[in-house]
Amino acid sequence: MSTPSASESNPYDAQGWSASLYNKSAAFVYSPAYTAPVLDILAAKPGEKIIDLGCGSGEVTVLIEEIVKAAQGGLVVAVDYSESMIEKAKAVGLKHAFVSDIQALDIPMEEFNNNDPEFKFDAAFSNAALHWCKRDPAGVLESTKKILKPGGRLVVEMGGAMNCIGIRGALHRSLKSRGYDPIALDPWFFPSVEEYTKLLTAGSFEVLQISLTPRATPLPDGVRGWLEVFVRKSILKDCSDTEATEIIDEVVEACRIDCQDSLGNWSMMYNRLRFAAVLKA
Repeated sequence: MSTPSASESNPYDAQGWSASLYNKSAAFVYSPAYTAPVLDILAAKPGEKIIDLGCGSGEVTVLIEEIVKAAQGGLVVAVDYSESMIEKAKAVGLKHAFVSDIQALDIPMEEFNNNDPEFKFDAAFSNAALHWCKRDPAGVLESTKKILKPGGRLVVEMGGAMNCIGIRGALHRSLKSRGYDPIALDPWFFPSVEEYTKLLTAGSFEVLQISLTPRATPLPDGVRGWLEVFVRKSILKDCSDTEATEIIDEVVEACRIDCQDSLGNWSMMYNRLRFAAVLKA
């Protein structure tokens, strides 16, 4: 039986994502202003083979593809857990785009490896995705090791320690007051530099650079729009529509003092963990 796709009446897919809501309220995630630093670190080259882990709706992946396909042999593969996102990624022109949990990567390599059993990627890239891998963050690295050549690059930007500060705490308080266990429901893994360095080292990666960078992030649809995209079907997935609306209302009001200026503009504090590592030979 096929998994239901998103529709206008219910924009979320079976995995709890909506590419349409994401593009409407969270396009900042893939905006050039915010992706330029990690793309600079990736330094994609013509002819390289690169996989994008957690590609979202594919806008950043397309930019990488434009570079690598400038020379023969260049290849970009896009992977995301969301069917809605992969549908959009294909719509923006990505040929090799697959639905898979990147914590236990399973993609049809035969569709792009030209029957080469030794096929490996030159680099793996990820923007704003690995903090959703709370269940098995080490699994992401194990999956990457299997498809990356020795000396291949892993370049990532993700939420780090203190990401979404304020909003996350307000969500936990509202859930706890209603008898929920917010720790169990919270889908995010926001590690410190020390935590992720330990993971990378244990996973046979050599860290070239790693840092935490605070970033005040404007929210075009306010905290409410952000919550509808990233929270309604994740940490609030067990709530009824009525209860979820009540919690969202509470969080918006709790965050107004810190996240809305006198002109009515909303923003929130992101703290981005950015790193480059290479797979040890």
